[in-house]
Amino acid sequence: MGHVDFPRPRESAAIVSRLRSSPVVAVLGPRQSGKTTLVRTLEPDHFFDLERPSDLARLDTPELTLGPLKGAIVLDEIQRRPELFPVLRHLVDTGPKSRRFIVLGSASPTLLRQSSESLAGRISYLEVEGFHPSETPERHRSKLWLRGGFPRSLFARSDADSLQWRLDYISTFLERDIPSHGITVGHSTLQRFWSMLAHNHGGILNLSELGRAFGVSDMAIRHYLEILEATFMITLLKPWSENLSTRQVKRPKVYFRDSGLLHAFLGIRTSAELEGHLKRGGSWEGHVIHALMRGLRKPGRQFSFWATHGGAELDLLMLDASRRVGFEVKYSDAPTLTESMKSAMTTLKLDELRVVYPGTESYRIHPRARVCSLAEALG
Repeated sequence: MGHVDFPRPRESAAIVSRLRSSPVVAVLGPRQSGKTTLVRTLEPDHFFDLERPSDLARLDTPELTLGPLKGAIVLDEIQRRPELFPVLRHLVDTGPKSRRFIVLGSASPTLLRQSSESLAGRISYLEVEGFHPSETPERHRSKLWLRGGFPRSLFARSDADSLQWRLDYISTFLERDIPSHGITVGHSTLQRFWSMLAHNHGGILNLSELGRAFGVSDMAIRHYLEILEATFMITLLKPWSENLSTRQVKRPKVYFRDSGLLHAFLGIRTSAELEGHLKRGGSWEGHVIHALMRGLRKPGRQFSFWATHGGAELDLLMLDASRRVGFEVKYSDAPTLTESMKSAMTTLKLDELRVVYPGTESYRIHPRARVCSLAEALG
């Protein structure tokens, strides 16, 4: 397996920035996304791995162990010892102001909420996933879409090694990680459901249809979705809705967060197989949308998609206080302006439309619309 210790300056800077204003920073993301390696590059003063029996034993008496420590203290895999959160509150409130805690976990704030309520006002959450296009070393960038952003998948010596790592990851996630979160859904059930979602990637979510196909209730489908969303495996992109004259779609879209895991479920092994696959366009769309949402995320900024029952749609709508920017994702050599794009620009009153395609040339197709690469769209 290839070398995976590449610098991630954007993520490192975000952690340092949060530590200046919050006594506890929770770095959350999927297992094996590089959180531990990233935090170690910050050279913390103390590091506790809650998967190591010796560190767990030391934390049997957390106040005695953590109380005397100073500087930056890391607690890795915090979801394995949620009873530490109240202890952290006491240590934060009574200890030196210079002491900071970095807690790492592979479950989202939603899954940890019950445990972390005691740290309200003292904790800042930061999501760290696999490598983003903007931080991927140039010689590996062409592999990112096929292999996904998990370091050991992206930097594997071959496509075969990468795929095997992802298949092993899926098995371990289902058999070990899901039960460790206290989730009792059987791993074979969740694997079949996850596999079914791969074929619905990029589609409008229909709980009733999924329930009928899977032979369970809408409530069970919702529960499975919540599990995969809370563990950073999928994104449910919400529809944008406002008081317009057209009838708008009101159900979310479902996307895999990592394109490499999607391809593992679809049996796509190489770039050549990806080029010829029926889900190629949908896979590219999800890869681009997730990269845009991560790369352009700022406080107060909202992301959604827009679609009407008449067929007009927009893959991604980004709103903040001053601008409305639309993104349309096309897997083609030379996208042109479509009626759907015109409808989105007019109906949604877009300030700008960026049509993202796999090429490198940039050109205008309308005074307010241009075709561009993913790198340029992120700029």
